[in-house]
Amino acid sequence: MIDLLSELSDPPKADPEALRIVALGGLGEVGRNMTVFEYRGKILVIDCGVLFPEEEQPGIDLILPDFSYLEGRTEDVVGIVLTHGHEDHIGAVPYLLKKLGDVPILGSTLTLALVEAKLKEHRIRATTRIVAEDDKDQLGPFDLEFVAVNHSIPDALAVCVRTGAGTILHTGDFKMDQLPLDGRITDLRSFARLGEEGVDLFLTDSTNADVPGFTSMEKDIGAVLEAQFGRAERRIIVASFASHVHRVQQVLEAASAHGRKVALVGRSMVRNMKIAQELGYLNVPPGVLIDIKHVDSLPDDQVVLMCTGSQGEPMAALSRMANGSHRVTVNEGDMVVLASSLIPGNETAVFRVINGLMKLGATVIHKGNAKVHVSGHASAGELLYAYNIVKPRGVMPVHGEWRHMLANAKLAIDTGVPEDHVVVADDGWVVDLKDGKARVVGAVDCDYVFVDGSSVGTVTESDLQDRRILAGEGFVSIFMTVDKSDKRVLAGPVIHTRGVAESDRVFDTIKPKIEKAVADALDDGVVDEHKLQQIIRRTIGRWISSKLRRKPMIVPMVVIV
Repeated sequence: MIDLLSELSDPPKADPEALRIVALGGLGEVGRNMTVFEYRGKILVIDCGVLFPEEEQPGIDLILPDFSYLEGRTEDVVGIVLTHGHEDHIGAVPYLLKKLGDVPILGSTLTLALVEAKLKEHRIRATTRIVAEDDKDQLGPFDLEFVAVNHSIPDALAVCVRTGAGTILHTGDFKMDQLPLDGRITDLRSFARLGEEGVDLFLTDSTNADVPGFTSMEKDIGAVLEAQFGRAERRIIVASFASHVHRVQQVLEAASAHGRKVALVGRSMVRNMKIAQELGYLNVPPGVLIDIKHVDSLPDDQVVLMCTGSQGEPMAALSRMANGSHRVTVNEGDMVVLASSLIPGNETAVFRVINGLMKLGATVIHKGNAKVHVSGHASAGELLYAYNIVKPRGVMPVHGEWRHMLANAKLAIDTGVPEDHVVVADDGWVVDLKDGKARVVGAVDCDYVFVDGSSVGTVTESDLQDRRILAGEGFVSIFMTVDKSDKRVLAGPVIHTRGVAESDRVFDTIKPKIEKAVADALDDGVVDEHKLQQIIRRTIGRWISSKLRRKPMIVPMVVIV
């Protein structure tokens, strides 16, 4: 493992005998997964997902991987491989294709169906190629083999990438549920076979690496949901990820057992479950699924609403129900079930939603007080099994925060992987695999790319800082007119504020000081608009900081005549 505090420089020119690996997202964070593999001048992309914004990123809809590494190299990209259909692995595909044009996209049946629906919304046509477990394919110099893995969405795949520089096995997101709802287990026999062949670098899902033991089975949730549904006397609202087909299946079955109808709420939920049903991944009991427009005609004790928003996303259905801005009203005695894990960073937003729902009189059931969700990721015990089965020469933990990746690295070392063959990297770090060993050789720029409405990449961290100041500290504008020739103030200062003080009259005491500071500057020969604005900003800024203990955004405007 490398020195985590070392400064990384620009990487050297790619060695034609090495396989270069650059994560453009998904390392040191939960989401935005995207990894670039480069060999002999050709590039393979595995996954291209989004990260959902946190509270300190106001106004942002999505966060994309940084595609700048691929700029000017679109002709070198031979294809995109998608491991499964969750948003944090496919959500950024339309934005990438707008940069690359039409390159082949490989994925399982369900994964590609979800991607194609997303591309249709963006009015993008793409070349897609369905692959399944045990399939082999070739993209440029990359020989690919696909392996079945179990996750919280059907049709997930691990990917083996063979090149002249070495063999990589990328697990994608996975766990080892031995009794999965769809009967499709992680193919450890193929893992063992590939291990016998020789895996030079094992890229393993780190999300639950710091959780001891084994991840619970999905089938255990069904009985818990049925029991909770049996207790409910009024409407039931269940929130989960829009692509969690297994959880929706269990909700449908629990509703059927208790004589309830289910309405899907949220555009992405409706779209994804329609696709899953059409492809046979979602089995809907007869007469259970109804359109949301029919909900109000049914008694409350016959209704289940299946919606998005389990992570507290501000625009998702559940958050809007909690703050009263959704067409669905939460009433006294309703039961709300949060059927998902809590993604790190979303705690405050989720608890705000829970508090809002409880304030409306709802009973809120979540993973903290009932077993209504299990993770889709391998815990430490399963990762140990994977390492002992594959026996990789080297390991590179992926998908998780630093605490997760470091815990994963320790597990690999405990099973006998030499410490100097374990690479823990961050987004943008460049890893070269050569002669059976991976090492960090530098770093490239890898910033957050923000989607704000129709704007992609134009909002900067500085813009977000301004938004945070506006939200937390308020806004002050000062208008003045000065005569350049007579060197005197003609009008102002006129001060307007938002969110700073209870009344603009508070600023009456500072107005003479601002006028004097500007007049003194004019007497000293200062007639530059920008310099006068800076004088106003400093004068009122010091006063606000001293008197009001605030640091608002200050926008002075000076008209020179």
